Amino acid sequence: MLRALTNVLRLPRPWSPLRTRSCVSHRPTGDPEIQVRALTGRDQGITEILMNRPSARNALGNVLVSELLEALAQLREDQQVRVLLFRSGVKGVFCAGADLKEREQMSEAEVEIFVQRLRGLMNEIAFPAPTIAAMDGFALGGGLELALACDLRVAASSAVMGLIETTRGLLPGAGGTQRLPRCLGVALAKELIFTGRRLSGAQAHALGLVNHAVSQNEEGNAAYHRARELAQEILPQAPIAVRLGKVAIDRGMEVDIASGMAIEGLCYAQNIPTQDRLEGMAAFREKRPPRFVGK
Repeated sequence: MLRALTNVLRLPRPWSPLRTRSCVSHRPTGDPEIQVRALTGRDQGITEILMNRPSARNALGNVLVSELLEALAQLREDQQVRVLLFRSGVKGVFCAGADLKEREQMSEAEVEIFVQRLRGLMNEIAFPAPTIAAMDGFALGGGLELALACDLRVAASSAVMGLIETTRGLLPGAGGTQRLPRCLGVALAKELIFTGRRLSGAQAHALGLVNHAVSQNEEGNAAYHRARELAQEILPQAPIAVRLGKVAIDRGMEVDIASGMAIEGLCYAQNIPTQDRLEGMAAFREKRPPRFVGK
């Protein structure tokens, strides 16, 4: 078992960073539905994925899903990405969920294939670096499932979210039945899924569904600004230690406590020979801020 865990916990290889770009290969005409932007200056290390499909309120259709998968594949082993932030370019909405108009035109076999791709997308959001969802508006169905796949969630108090699939004759199919109970507990997750209830950002914060809820501003991007502040708190920390801490938590939550302690031990052992650990000790001894380089 320990050998298998060692393989799972192996750190990714360094990879050349992805520059600011749009994903267009799956869209024959028109504007791209997502944009990827690596921030600079004091925000260097933060990469944003901006969803921008205003005609469908960022609904998860074939093109948007394909572009997200493409972007995540290229970013996955980029050691320059210390925090990955998901946000919307459409005012008043984060992601309205699956594109039911598009799905209505699919055969049953095509629906099954698409839902598998959607589930795969949510698994890909289980990214090596910390991920944050900035929810400045509606996050319904698959939109909330996308946010649940992120490590951290920040919402405007006025945002509306919920796994509303049962109100459409469906059930959550992109991880909602698994991630919501892990976030809120089984009984509360069942209540929210069975009723298809919608929550405000403030209510979601009270339940622990989102980490922070903030009052919306005139520009409609208050959650994005708070999410960016949260990302800035993560940036100065040792990136390898942060990534390994994420692995230890995520993998440990799937197993019993004894196996979880073994996973923590493996992660800790991988961090011992890093330059950043030595830098942290030296900075403490010399009473100065550490300068972590991710090695």
